[in-house]
Parts: sequence; structure tokens; C-alpha cells
Amino acid sequence: MRFLNPQTGSYDERSSVPYDLTYDDVFMVPSRSSVGSRQAVDLSSTDGTGTTIPLVVANMTAIAGRRMAETVARRGGLVAIPQDIPIEVVAEVVDWVKQRHLVHDTAITLAPGATVADALSLLPKRAHGAVVVVEDGKPVGVVTSADCQGVDRFTSLSAVMSADLLLLEEGIAPRDAFERLNNAHRKLAPVVDGRGELVGILTRKNALRATLYTPAVDGGGRLRIAATVGINGDVAGKAKALLAAGADTLIVDTAHGHQESMITALRAVRGLDPQVPIAAGNVVAAAGVRDLVEAGADIVKVGVGPGAMCTTRMMTGVGRPQFSAVLECAAEARRLGKHVWADGGVRHPRDVAMALAAGASNVMIGSWFAGTYESPGDLQTDADGRQYKESFGMASARAVRNRTAEESSYDRARKALFEEGISTSRMFLDPARPGVEDLIDSIVAGVRSSCTYAGAQSLEDFHQKAVVGVQSAAGYAEGKPLHASW
Repeated sequence: MRFLNPQTGSYDERSSVPYDLTYDDVFMVPSRSSVGSRQAVDLSSTDGTGTTIPLVVANMTAIAGRRMAETVARRGGLVAIPQDIPIEVVAEVVDWVKQRHLVHDTAITLAPGATVADALSLLPKRAHGAVVVVEDGKPVGVVTSADCQGVDRFTSLSAVMSADLLLLEEGIAPRDAFERLNNAHRKLAPVVDGRGELVGILTRKNALRATLYTPAVDGGGRLRIAATVGINGDVAGKAKALLAAGADTLIVDTAHGHQESMITALRAVRGLDPQVPIAAGNVVAAAGVRDLVEAGADIVKVGVGPGAMCTTRMMTGVGRPQFSAVLECAAEARRLGKHVWADGGVRHPRDVAMALAAGASNVMIGSWFAGTYESPGDLQTDADGRQYKESFGMASARAVRNRTAEESSYDRARKALFEEGISTSRMFLDPARPGVEDLIDSIVAGVRSSCTYAGAQSLEDFHQKAVVGVQSAAGYAEGKPLHASW
């Protein structure tokens, strides 16, 4: 990556700005390009995680669960299951995700005798917005939220379901599925096996997505998933259990990654000789990268304080503007033959592009994905009718309470006094993009366009060719669209 020098119009390898920069502080200058199509850009990472789009869902309890893991991996990203989930539950989640299909989605199912209230409680769990009514394993109807409007909630689904079904056979090519749905003017259809039994559901939009995205799969062709361990307790034992469960990437995680406890924990995990990448963090400077790599990290997570749920900078004054942190840490990691993930601080597709230009191999996203159907929380509605889900920081009192559930009341009370992070925040669903796949579409479209502006056909090419300039706050504001006239 090169910086534009506004005084000379030349390009410098390093910024001459005597202060650190956030994503808002920088912009990218277009270059001569021979990339004719956004789809010609390869967004696969080279950090060993197998992602085909550079997105990792942060290991936060309010965001990363099985539905998120299945959906994001199907589009080429990776989800990191948090450290405060019991090992046996993580093992069950990993096994469940590994059994998901690469094209069609997991259906929400109910029996004909179930009620409208049952359907309404489950519909927000999936972006496809339908319950498949099943009898003896075979689909007999479909119920959507529209079918439930103005109906007594104790009404059985057999009375409101649509029984005129279009069925798609398992293994149908995505393009063929799209054309059948499109020709039949259907938004979705159940997918059945050779016996006519339900195996999933496919929407017209997701059939189209299946032709545009490449799933992140392991050597056996199954969806990938990452898992997290902390730096306290039996770290090696927990890591060994996660590896046995089938985790494709291990994350050793703590807020302050450049400390002796992290180095000890990381060495213990590396001592297991895992045949999967090890990510560790968080740090914000080259010295932290060097020490974590020396201790065994393949990937270093970069970011202290930029996240929407994090109060570290306001509580402690500690942290660093994220663009400069990623830039410095990525340069050091590359020198050592390793990689970094940019963790936190992204709020627009442009921020993801700037993190990749700075040298990140993947970008971690947390709160941005909290307000989607796929996040674990229950969908709620505020007084104005806006739908939202609750999110919370992983250093907050709520998260600390979850992580220390097995400790004594005294120890838990002591730790609760020193929480950092927001314990509850409303993340509203965007009516235009309520599902995580909708957000992924927006992010990937923006990143692909950024690559074409730079004349880059891959992420490594993008990092080498991107030309970045420094702007004022007015310059950043100038680039924002207006949703109404001025």
C-alpha cells in the first residue's frame, strides 16, 4: 500500500502524517485498472483459514451462534464460537454446522397441529421467513408471517398454511433452482430427497447467491467453523477438546493480548501441534505481533477499543486508531510470514476495504452483524415498531458473569466491579438488509469495487496496489450520501 502525498502528488510507502489514523481518516485514490469485472476479483484469504470472502464473525456471545456459523460459512466467511460456551455445547454446534448443506438452508419445521403462535416465535430465527409444515417427514405446507396476520394465535397451522407446494429435488443446480422458482413466481420452496422427505429450504435469492459465492469448506467438503479459548485455566485441555470436536481454526483470545499469560497460553496450544491455524490477540503494535508469532500464532488479531460495544478507550485511555494499528501490525506480520485480522471498528463496506488495503487477511465484524435474523438473540420490537436484538461487549459485566458462572460468589463479585464494555445495547435490524447475507452482499460488493478501482485481482494484489490518502473530517462527510435533499 502507498500513501498519496498531497504536496507533491507523489506516492510514499509510508505516511508522513505525525499521528495515527482511523478508517474515517483515509480514502483510496483510483488507479488505472485492467480488471473488467467485479466478479473477476478473487477475495480468498491466504492465511490458512479457507475463507473465500475476507470476513470473520467476532467471537461474541450475542452474535456468533450456529445459525450465524452455517449461513456465513455457506457464503465463504468464518464464524468464531465464543470462549464462554461450554465445550460440550461447542462440540455439538461444530458437529451440527459440519452437517449443513452447501446450497440449501436449514428449514424451520412444525407439525400441522402446531399453532400460529408457535410459528411466529420461530419465523424470526431465519432470514428466509418461512416455516415448513411437516407430516411423517414430508412437507405438506408452508407458513409465512403474512399467513399469520389477523389470525388467532391458537389457530393450527393446517388452517393457514399454503398447501400448493413447489418442491425442489436435493442436488438441483442453483441456476436451475432459481429458474424454476422464478418461472413459478415463488420466493422459496422446500427441498426434498428421493423419498420425498424434507432436507432443507431454498429461496430464489439464495439460489442466486449460490452461483456467486464459494462456501468455506474443509478438506472433507464440510462448512468451516472456528472456536475460541481464553488464557486462563486448562487452556491446552480446552484447545485439545475443540480440536477433537473438529474446529477448523483456534482462537486464543483476551482483550490485552500482549501479556505473559497470553504467551504462556499460546505456547501451550502450539505445543499440541494443531493442524489448523492459530489466531491470537488482541494487540495494536509490531512488538505485540512479534511476541505472539514467536509464541506460536499464525494470525494475530489487531484492535483495542474500536468496537461498538467496547468502552476500553474511554475507561482506560488505552488503544490505538484502527487503521494505523492494522497497517503497522500487518507489515510486521508479513515480514515474519504471518497474517493479521483487523478486529473491530468497521461500520461501512469502505472500512472493510481500508482494512484489507492496510494488509489484513480477514476483517472481524461484531456489532454490525448483531442486528440480523441469524444472531442468537430473540427479536424484539420497540415502542416505535422497530425490530432489534440485544448485544453486549465481551468484557462487560454480563459477559463476565457468563464466563465466571462456575467460580465462587466472592470471586464473581470482585470481577464484576471491574467490567468494561456495554452490557446491553439495541442493534436495530435494517429493514432493507435484515439478514446477515444481505449485509455480506453489500460488503462484498463494496470490496470488489474497491479492488477494481485499484486495478487488483486478489487481496494481496489489492494491498500492493492500493493508494491511500489522508482526509479531513469535512472530506469524510463529503463522501456520505444524502437520503434527503439539503
